[in-house]
Amino acid sequence: MAEIATIARPYAQAAFRLAEASDGGLTQWSTALSRLAQVADAVEVKHLIGNPRVTAKQLTELLISLAGDANAQMQRFVSTLVEGNRVPALPAISVQFEALKNAKEGSVDARIDSAFDIDAAQLAALVTDLEQRFKRKIRPQVHIDKELIGGIRVTVGDEVIDGSVKGKLATMSAALKS
Repeated sequence: MAEIATIARPYAQAAFRLAEASDGGLTQWSTALSRLAQVADAVEVKHLIGNPRVTAKQLTELLISLAGDANAQMQRFVSTLVEGNRVPALPAISVQFEALKNAKEGSVDARIDSAFDIDAAQLAALVTDLEQRFKRKIRPQVHIDKELIGGIRVTVGDEVIDGSVKGKLATMSAALKS
């Protein structure tokens, strides 16, 4: 996977520079790249990428039509990816673009896994605590995971804060085995 990340990096940086200079900017590019990443990851599109019956122009037009509102710069960007056989790197390009966007905006995504639904007040309090801890704006993504039994697990970047019952049981189990 390091190879894909290495291939994606210059494309993500180029897309980021284009997005900063364009109208609609980072948000429009973020949305379009996210859609393109989903499209490129679809099995049907993967079959088209290596198909000799599908021309580069046809593949470019297909990707642009599925990406939605694509401006001229986005269309040229997609065309460059297709001509360079870099369409499979689109998911990694999107991820790296989001990282650059988050760094510029001073924000970070936080995955919050909870055993039960979290109401708006609880989420707001949790986000406030996380923002104080990480000194950045937090963009929460809440997921329900019944296997946690109770509590929550928060993942921010490569840091995990596990306050779940399942996590505490695993820690106790490891302590008892040693």
